[in-house]
Amino acid sequence: MTSMKKCVFCNDQNIWINDKLAFAIFDKYPVTELHSLIIPKRHVKTFFELSQSEKIACISSLDKIKTKLLKKDKSISGFNVGFNAGKDSGQTIMHCHIHVIPRRKGDIKDPEGGIRNIIPGKGLYQS
Repeated sequence: MTSMKKCVFCNDQNIWINDKLAFAIFDKYPVTELHSLIIPKRHVKTFFELSQSEKIACISSLDKIKTKLLKKDKSISGFNVGFNAGKDSGQTIMHCHIHVIPRRKGDIKDPEGGIRNIIPGKGLYQS
């Protein structure tokens, strides 16, 4: 596990939402404009290691982010929300974080399947 002294999240100073157990920052490598990250203050690797109180704080932050982003940008018409848990899922920073990715009509040709598209060919539903 990355030490807290070296963790980019534990040392981030660009917080735009700050609560007792979690905070939010804008992603430094955004997928879309205003892509945000919810980060628990306690340094743990994945969402599954959080206490119930920390999980509730993260969900509360999610609601705050949604409200603020919709006020900030009227073109947002949807969101992708998720997290990677472990290296094999694609997690690169080993401090739990939840992605809040604003979506806009027409930002990709066919959004059907949403996060299912993480595995090529699995996003479209087949009968």
